[in-house]
Amino acid sequence: MMNSFVIHGDIVFCPYKKQMVAIEDGWVVVRDGIVELPYIELPDSAKDLPVHDFKGKLVMPGMVDLHIHAPQYAFRGLGADMELLDWLKNYAFKEEAKYGDIAYADKAYRIFADALYHSATTRAVVFGTIHRKSTQLLMDRMEESGIVSYVGKVNMDRNGAEDLIEETGESFRRTERFIAHTAGKYRNTYPIITPRFVPSCTDELLSRLGWLSEQHELPVQSHLSENPGEVAWVGELCPDSRFYGEVYDKYGLFGNSANTVMAHCVWSTDEEIALMKERGVFIAHCPASNMNVASGIAPIRRYLDEGLRVGLGSDIAGGHSTSIFTAMVDAMQVSRLYWRHIDQSRKPLSFPEALYMATKGGGAFFGKAGSFERGFEFDAIVIDDSVLPHPQDLTVAQRAERAVWLGGDKTGLIAKYVRGTKII
Repeated sequence: MMNSFVIHGDIVFCPYKKQMVAIEDGWVVVRDGIVELPYIELPDSAKDLPVHDFKGKLVMPGMVDLHIHAPQYAFRGLGADMELLDWLKNYAFKEEAKYGDIAYADKAYRIFADALYHSATTRAVVFGTIHRKSTQLLMDRMEESGIVSYVGKVNMDRNGAEDLIEETGESFRRTERFIAHTAGKYRNTYPIITPRFVPSCTDELLSRLGWLSEQHELPVQSHLSENPGEVAWVGELCPDSRFYGEVYDKYGLFGNSANTVMAHCVWSTDEEIALMKERGVFIAHCPASNMNVASGIAPIRRYLDEGLRVGLGSDIAGGHSTSIFTAMVDAMQVSRLYWRHIDQSRKPLSFPEALYMATKGGGAFFGKAGSFERGFEFDAIVIDDSVLPHPQDLTVAQRAERAVWLGGDKTGLIAKYVRGTKII
């Protein structure tokens, strides 16, 4: 059978939010790219399979990035001196306008895809720009990387830079052509409906995008309640809606049949939170971005405790690093500040919870991904944590935690699997 093998090493994964499984010198049996089960001892039924031996190395599920802007990778590390709306005007929109030039887009997207390829990320939900051809080129580059991704042509018909606003009908027609040219074209890369956010999309455009999502059974990505100024602006633009998320919901862009991921959700109201839970909306928690552009701290403990679906996002270039290990650390750190300074009833995130969000929590957006449970697609990374020497006698669980905090994905990544295929 193709993509059938046994992987041997120190196995770490989180089947539940607060439960981490760590198997020293363990085995994961993979058949046709699908996990059979992890084992403490190799079963007789799998002894005829080839062994990928990583004895003494950490074997973890691949990381999932639920929110990243590909065209912004070029200016990551710049502009963390402004709040969101000014940052968009002075940095993001100026860079994204350049992607009307296909040669520039090709150069930039090759760099972006190469960076993700060499990271611990195995699945990503990606924003492009308004430019159809450049975004299709981005899909080509993502497919070549071997990473599983959703990629969206951005839609904006108001409140943007002059060269980033499309006429409503044209935005719809270009998105329709984008879908026609990309749906079913790739093995690992898929289109996704992408209104930038409510301030940049009229009701008519949102309505048409909701129709496209329904007609083509496509998921949706956008932004929600990131910044107080943004939330107030939505209230002014959409006075008939009680809260931000209701605008998306009105047009079928907020869960239910349309699998939806909303980035940030820092300032969501009780009503908005209840609707996200009811509709099954995924929250992409982007702690680095929320710090860098001073948006605030999302109440992730509340979301987890109340059963909402939460994953992590790097949010390049509001965030400055593609590393989901870094996002895990940031999430744990800001949760401590939230607990200490905002609401002491909301306990800080534990390491297993952060790892769960980075893997199975975000992976659920793609189906059965992000864990080593039976029936899951086998995405994995192998970390050689001997590059982080220490004198202690550590458990496998402690080694995994230490590797995340100390950036082991940057220094110790030695292998990477996506859907059972070894790509590094």
